[in-house]
Amino acid sequence: MTKEKKSSKTEDEYIAKEEAEKIKRLQDKLKEEAEAKQRAEIQAACYMKCPKCGGELEEIMFRGIKIDRCTSCDGVWLDEGELEKLAGSDDANIVGGILGFFKSEG
Repeated sequence: MTKEKKSSKTEDEYIAKEEAEKIKRLQDKLKEEAEAKQRAEIQAACYMKCPKCGGELEEIMFRGIKIDRCTSCDGVWLDEGELEKLAGSDDANIVGGILGFFKSEG
């Protein structure tokens, strides 16, 4: 009987461990889903909104580059790489230096 109790105890421990792992996986999945939902909600609330005044941003063509302009405050916002494109190859080193300064600050 001792052997039977020992194997039963081992089985119980195994089952408990498996259940704990299933619960952990489920919790992780629920957490990921909640984070994805939160990111989507933030993007929906902020997408194409002016970071300065909250107005609507519209894409306009400027020197062949699509940039974002606020319809309320007329602020202009650039996506990654657009400043370099607008500056051209002559000013690329200056622009790169300026951008490098700001990236190292963050």
